[in-house]
Amino acid sequence: MMSRTQITLDPDAHRAARRRAAAQGISLAEYIRRLVHDDLADHERVAADVSALFDLGDSGGSDVANHKHEYVGEAVDSLHPRR
Repeated sequence: MMSRTQITLDPDAHRAARRRAAAQGISLAEYIRRLVHDDLADHERVAADVSALFDLGDSGGSDVANHKHEYVGEAVDSLHPRR
């Protein structure tokens, strides 16, 4: 069962949305339903897919986390050598 919803659009947005709907051969209501559906689906996919974060930056060849202070010190020394 569908729920009825009322929205208010400024005149320019309303005209543009009606043109987009007409270009797709659908009603304004169907156009808005599809926008909402697609936006919610995109959000759910992004929020649920955390696998992209695992091993982020893992080159397998270095351990920056354990040597970061050493690396920063070397960088600072190279820019500002001690006298």
